[in-house]
Amino acid sequence: MEEGKGPVKHVLLAKFKDDVTEEKIDELIKGYANLVNLIEPMKAFQWGKDVSIENLHQGFTHIFESSFESKEAVAEYVHHPSHVEFANMFLGSLDKVLVIDYKPTSV
Repeated sequence: MEEGKGPVKHVLLAKFKDDVTEEKIDELIKGYANLVNLIEPMKAFQWGKDVSIENLHQGFTHIFESSFESKEAVAEYVHHPSHVEFANMFLGSLDKVLVIDYKPTSV
């Protein structure tokens, strides 16, 4: 398989700043989820909160996962004006962030 072909998952781990309210977090999550309606290459979106009992989260509390058909589609998403506008607002509410893009592989 060519390196750029095939599905790609875009994962963002987030720790919101202490002064960001739950209402603001809910608003930001709805805005993030709405990107799938605004940016064609973004095929799906899921999110969740940490529920692990292992206490290895390093302060990250939320995970956001978006699905794309290729690395090129992720690049198109990253540079899309709707994403840029949202990211500028979203990132300002975060204390910590980690982003990983990966190609799912079955064993």
